[in-house]
Amino acid sequence: MKAAMRAKDAARLSAIRLILAGIKQREVDERKELSDAEVTAVIEKMIKQRRESITQYEKASRQDLVDAEKFELEVLSGYLPQQLGDAELQQEVQKAIGESGASGIRDMGKVMALLKSRLAGRADMGKLSNLVKTKLSG
Repeated sequence: MKAAMRAKDAARLSAIRLILAGIKQREVDERKELSDAEVTAVIEKMIKQRRESITQYEKASRQDLVDAEKFELEVLSGYLPQQLGDAELQQEVQKAIGESGASGIRDMGKVMALLKSRLAGRADMGKLSNLVKTKLSG
C-alpha cells in the first residue's frame, strides 16, 4: 500500500484498500483475526465478484467499467498463491479420485472436498469442478 502511495498509483491504491476493507469487514463480522486461508478465501470471493461484474459490464457494452474491473482483478490475483497449471490440476484430480475411492458422478462431493482443502487459492474451483465432472463421468 505504501509503495502504491509513493508511486501515486491511485488505481492500485484503491484496489489494495478494497482488499484491506474486505478483510477488515470479515474480521469485524466474525470477531476474530483471520488466518491466511481465510484471507485467501476473502480475496477469492472478491475475484469471483469481479469476474461476474466484467461479464455484466460486457453485456451492457461498458468498456470503461470492464477495464476498471479487469485492473482490480489483476491486482487481487497478485495476492493469491501461484496458480497451478493444467497438468498439475489433472494430477491432483486423479490423486483425489484415487484417495476418495470415487467411482461415479455421485461421488463428486467427496473429491471436491479433498481438492478444495488442498488447493484453496491455487486453483479456480469452477475449472476444477468441470475437470472432476469430466473424469468421473467418462
